[in-house]
Amino acid sequence: MKNIFLSILFLVLTTNVKAQTNQYSISFENAVHHEAEIKATFPDLAPGTLSVRMGRSSPGRYAIHEFAKNVYNFKATDSNGKLLKIQRPNPYQWDILEHNGEVTISYTLFANRGDGTYAQIDETHAHLNIPATFMYAPELTERDIKVDFKVREDLNWKVATQMQQLSATSFATPNFQYFMDSPVEISNHAIRQFEVEDNGTTQTIEFVLHHNGTEAALDTYFEQVKKIVLAQRDVFGELPQYDFNKYTFLACYIPNASGDGMEHRNSTILTDTEGLEEGGMKNNIGT
Repeated sequence: MKNIFLSILFLVLTTNVKAQTNQYSISFENAVHHEAEIKATFPDLAPGTLSVRMGRSSPGRYAIHEFAKNVYNFKATDSNGKLLKIQRPNPYQWDILEHNGEVTISYTLFANRGDGTYAQIDETHAHLNIPATFMYAPELTERDIKVDFKVREDLNWKVATQMQQLSATSFATPNFQYFMDSPVEISNHAIRQFEVEDNGTTQTIEFVLHHNGTEAALDTYFEQVKKIVLAQRDVFGELPQYDFNKYTFLACYIPNASGDGMEHRNSTILTDTEGLEEGGMKNNIGT
């Protein structure tokens, strides 16, 4: 009898956890025109109005950014697919009325600035700063988040991010703040890694590079990255304890990117117009 009770309790708890997860997806069918199609489902809602917003700030940036200006075709439906009424109290907020406990929103995002603040989508990559990409519900910021990236297989895209990996294209974060602090590079990128051991723990330093250069140039550049990381460890005596024992550099050195660099919890965004063989081998390493 006790075992039956515990089994039922576990089922209830796990079902409730699943219900409390906000689900996002993003696809890139019209990447040639710098567009993404985004959906988000917010289940298990209390009665009343659900407010969703596009962010106005970004990690490490001490300025207001009106990311909502790049959003259009917004719609909201309930769990039965019924189109819901929407009010706009300000330019960056959508109030969704008369839902039945679950809301799915969808919208189109225009993105054409590849740096540490905005997002860029074309047929070379999807370079995503999360506040510039995904809406959120202010009253649901403590919920788990799952996001599915529907990559362009015809372009050999892969996903790189600091988020917890569930599959090749599905990732999770424990809350809104972690999600907003987790940039993403989706492209036909190359990866280099090395391991560092501190205090009995082995951690992986990963360098992801989207560029138009050669593998040999990347190998040379990666040795410079490795020297910098190891020198930093020598200065401080150890490296921090990274989530999932991995730190990721997300580098994008392509002509249509903008020069920038921005640190995050377990990753860093690096962007520049210079490729490694066009001066970036020397000039980009300082970022």
